Amino acid sequence: MIEAILFDFNGVIIDDEPLQLKAYQDVLRGEGITLTEQDYFEALGMDDSTFVRFAYARAGQTLDEEMLARVLEQKTALHREMIADELPLFSGVETFIKAAARRFTLGIVSMAGRDDINHVLEHAGLCKQFSVIVSAEDVTVCKPDPACYRRAFNLLNEVPHHAGQFNLVPRECLVIEDSPPGIQSARAAGLRTLGITNTVPEHALRAAGADVVTNSLFDWTTDAVYHVFDRR
Repeated sequence: MIEAILFDFNGVIIDDEPLQLKAYQDVLRGEGITLTEQDYFEALGMDDSTFVRFAYARAGQTLDEEMLARVLEQKTALHREMIADELPLFSGVETFIKAAARRFTLGIVSMAGRDDINHVLEHAGLCKQFSVIVSAEDVTVCKPDPACYRRAFNLLNEVPHHAGQFNLVPRECLVIEDSPPGIQSARAAGLRTLGITNTVPEHALRAAGADVVTNSLFDWTTDAVYHVFDRR
């Protein structure tokens, strides 16, 4: 039986992949680097620092730590401006999270920075719903490596769950992801997976090994999680 749900962040909770792309394009253009949509989506699963290093290497340019810090600071500031007036949360995700928090233990596993995650959760009023957060600062390797989901699973077993017990087994944990590297990361950690087609098409998520694929969380309920995953 599913006892815990781990959410990816960008592309699952907040609809900001296009905004992330535009922010990086604007900042990197000032550094003499052209970033295409294909370049960006080929790097799904990377944290910001790894992505910037990837972009510079792809362009054949050198990058030192001072330049890296400057690019990341500029990108973060631009992204914050883009979401300042209205948080672009996916339709239905806020309702699903609040309902799920009453039945499951919830967590976030993302290659985003902790400040970025907290900024959105605070403005959305969702901080209290999540017992576990694993961010880019918590691991040294990016998705599809399973380190982030293994860490999150271990942290889940340090908090009491709605059923009152500790020591979850992997099949009692569901991961909601929007990218193939995320699905692969969760599966390598032994966790169940729900792929959501917010970022890539269904066939890409199924090819990565998603147990179930959906177009949106809008119609999902806690009962749906039970009927789909606990009866499989």
